[in-house]
Amino acid sequence: MTEDHRPAVGFPGDAAPLAGACVLQIIPELDAGGAERTTVDIAAGLAAAGARALVATEGGRLVGELQAKGGICLPFPAASKNPLQMALNVGRLARLCRREGVQIIHARSRAPAWVALGAARRLKLPFVTTYHGSYSGRTGVKVLYNSVMARGDVVIANSHYTADLIRRLHAEQAGDRVQVIHRGTDLSAFTPVAVGAARVEALRRSWGVAPHERVVLLAARLTAWKGQRILIEAAALLKAQGVGDFAIVLAGDPQGRVAYERELDALVAARGLEGVVRRVGHCTDMPAAFRAASVVAVPSVEPEAFGRSAVEAQALGTPVVVSDLGAVPETVLSPPEVPAGQRTGWRVPAGDAAALAGALAEALSLGASARDALARRERAHVEANFSLARMVDDTLAIYAGLLGRAGPA
Repeated sequence: MTEDHRPAVGFPGDAAPLAGACVLQIIPELDAGGAERTTVDIAAGLAAAGARALVATEGGRLVGELQAKGGICLPFPAASKNPLQMALNVGRLARLCRREGVQIIHARSRAPAWVALGAARRLKLPFVTTYHGSYSGRTGVKVLYNSVMARGDVVIANSHYTADLIRRLHAEQAGDRVQVIHRGTDLSAFTPVAVGAARVEALRRSWGVAPHERVVLLAARLTAWKGQRILIEAAALLKAQGVGDFAIVLAGDPQGRVAYERELDALVAARGLEGVVRRVGHCTDMPAAFRAASVVAVPSVEPEAFGRSAVEAQALGTPVVVSDLGAVPETVLSPPEVPAGQRTGWRVPAGDAAALAGALAEALSLGASARDALARRERAHVEANFSLARMVDDTLAIYAGLLGRAGPA
């Protein structure tokens, strides 16, 4: 297995252009999610490179971690989608940037990106965007609204799937400025040796999982497109096939979707899975969660723009079964793309409960040697392609290039 000996948070070999620089990221909130986590990780990389790392946001559970890693949280109404408020926010952000000496603005969500674009153009600052989601758009107005994420001086796509989407929908705005930087995983945190048995056991107890039960984990907010219903249907098929001693754990915030919670509970009851399926809410210790799982499922029924859970689970050597949809297939090697002996997981058609059940059964049936070999392949795959250090290095290199293009601050 090839080890990644770079620091967990890195910076470009030539960090001189970033020393003393000031970069502002803007995002609606700093709660759970790939965009929010990436914001904190890049802020930590900037701080390590000697730059000032500002984040304009309405706050959230990751603010404490941001500050602990050297970032500076600036309270700002970044979540507002009110057109009048957004227009006023352009001037407010411009004044903030002028006061703080900001040299680059990096937007990570659409509504604040329009504000950031206005402020950046007013101040003649480099403007960077990261296209974190599958913003496809079904109307001309929506496509126009989404197009702001393709208007950066550099447009970062978090997967090749996302890059293709940008080029297809926003070719005029994006031009040749799209760069793919995959979401990075902290290999020092998502590694088996860093996750003690006590953490795993405590988490399993909090989930109400018996010692003999094998956990099939779906870690995602409770929303229909994440595929909770398909996993429940697959669990019913597994039970009907005689597969036993397993528990389905749905770990994620409902985010106010009370009707969907009730729908899931009704489906569980209808399929006779009351003792099998558990809704456990938001999980703060994801390394322990993935380590506690026998299999991690990512059964999304709409395209994912990246697929963080699949990568983090592979880093810990846990088998993964994912929908063959969107960007997630980029992160999991599976036949027929590779021989069975080189697989790092299973890919199944989206929305196909029978195929999902079959792959889960195969993953659950792995013997010790086969599971260990799979874990080694998974870890090597993540180290080679999806490390946090690589993501931070590549992003900071973009900042350094923009500063060099802009001339002295």
